[in-house]
Amino acid sequence: MKKLLTLITVAAAFAGTTALAGEKLSIGATAVPHAELLEFVKPTLAKQGVDLDIKVFTDYVQPNVQVAEKKLDANFFQHQPYLTEFNKGKGTSLVSVAGVHVEPFGAYSSKVKKLADLKEGATVAIPNDATNGGRALLLLDKAGVIKLKDNKNILATSKDIVGNPKKLKFKELEAATLPRILNQVDLALINTNYALEAKLNPSKDALVIEGKESPYVNILVTRTDNKDAAAVKKLATALKSPEVKKFIEEKYKGAVVSAF
Repeated sequence: MKKLLTLITVAAAFAGTTALAGEKLSIGATAVPHAELLEFVKPTLAKQGVDLDIKVFTDYVQPNVQVAEKKLDANFFQHQPYLTEFNKGKGTSLVSVAGVHVEPFGAYSSKVKKLADLKEGATVAIPNDATNGGRALLLLDKAGVIKLKDNKNILATSKDIVGNPKKLKFKELEAATLPRILNQVDLALINTNYALEAKLNPSKDALVIEGKESPYVNILVTRTDNKDAAAVKKLATALKSPEVKKFIEEKYKGAVVSAF
């Protein structure tokens, strides 16, 4: 009987230790700034019993696919317009849990110093996904480089351009590749996470950039069956903490802006 009680006590102690070890939460993210923000909050979550497993991706498709297929618990890389289009196109029902930051979208060039210097027939590279492609064109419209049929249409394409005085030629390419082909085109519209990875400074290097009022807030995303999970809620709270806001301000110096 004593041996049995001892075994029960040891088992209970082991179970308690296991519980303290924490629940694993796997999350997909692009490297900069998303994975950096997740690494920053990882120690805080560990103290709350959440073991954050961060997996870095270089594209905008697989992080959503893997959350939908339950290979990941959540992801952090996109804004709501992109998620809406992804759900619509793929038949998924992923949801936003929290809005964290804005990455002002910018236009970059290794050949001209200002947009007015673009020559007639210049080549402009934009992302090939609907929302970021539209975002790029809206920025160029606002800067007066082109004129769109509807400058409120976030899904605008090159077919919606009704004014193109410099006869610019548009190339649609995967967003992640744009920094790498910057020297092959006259202008490239680049998402800030990829600009930062390429050591571009959006606040200094961009010829034109979105203002802080940008509606493209980057969000923490998960499945509907997982949105109320305790670990997900703890992560959302950590990402919107005063400490993260300070980290964003000090590390990115305006290239990334907190949305809270």
